[in-house]
Amino acid sequence: MTSPGNLYIVATPIGHMDDITIRAINVLGRVRVIAAEDTRNTARLLSHHRIGAPLVSCHEHNEEDRAAELLARLECGEDVALVSDAGTPTLSDPGYRLVRMAVDKGIKVIPIPGPSAAVSALSASGLPTDAFVFVGFLPRKRGKRSEMLEALKRQPMTLIFYESPRRIRALIQEVSIVMGDREAVLCREMTKTHEEFIRGRLSEILAVLSARPDVKGECTFLVAGRGEDDAPSPEVIRCEIEAALAEHGVKLSGISRRLAEKYGVSKNVIYQEALAIKERKQKE
Repeated sequence: MTSPGNLYIVATPIGHMDDITIRAINVLGRVRVIAAEDTRNTARLLSHHRIGAPLVSCHEHNEEDRAAELLARLECGEDVALVSDAGTPTLSDPGYRLVRMAVDKGIKVIPIPGPSAAVSALSASGLPTDAFVFVGFLPRKRGKRSEMLEALKRQPMTLIFYESPRRIRALIQEVSIVMGDREAVLCREMTKTHEEFIRGRLSEILAVLSARPDVKGECTFLVAGRGEDDAPSPEVIRCEIEAALAEHGVKLSGISRRLAEKYGVSKNVIYQEALAIKERKQKE
């Protein structure tokens, strides 16, 4: 019985062609096939490093069908490498379905570590790196995007977004409206000739971009997590509780749940405060 092949998840350069590990070059040179997000882009990388290996496309429009084909080859004993256009595959890129199917079939999945735009940007950002949330691309629909930003604004960790140069100004404006004028960093064209890091408050970064006719290069955008200064004052919460209690039929549990979600504070703390306010008003 033929033993199944291995599925290699190979990180590739995010810009500079030489930012690839020796191990990655060796793996790409000996697998039976390379599944690439864009075969033309990957062909240039392989040519640069003198690697000759068959390429097949695996992108968001054909991933389901292609994954089934690649899984069949893996089950027949062939080694397969998965690459994206840049960086580490499956992170805001196609490939998840293939990896999931391979795992479910008991096929060995081997990561070949290397470049990642998110980690590279974070390491040079100057923002806290001890904990972070990788968001990637936000949903296209405005409603879902707003919902996600509302949920993210309560996170104390650094937030990492991906965005196209065409939509980066709009993203910064949306984040500013929801989260306030936080500290942030825009990383553009990393590892390339025109690499740029724009640091400052959201309003300052937006002012820099507004002075330009356009923005070029894929963008990695980092926003500082919620700090103590972003937390609502006890007076603000107390006023909201009193306003909610003035509405007939509103339960304390409902008030505490809603305000806890809105401000990212303990539901029990708000409940106890609401209970104290209610009891005090009953005595008046």
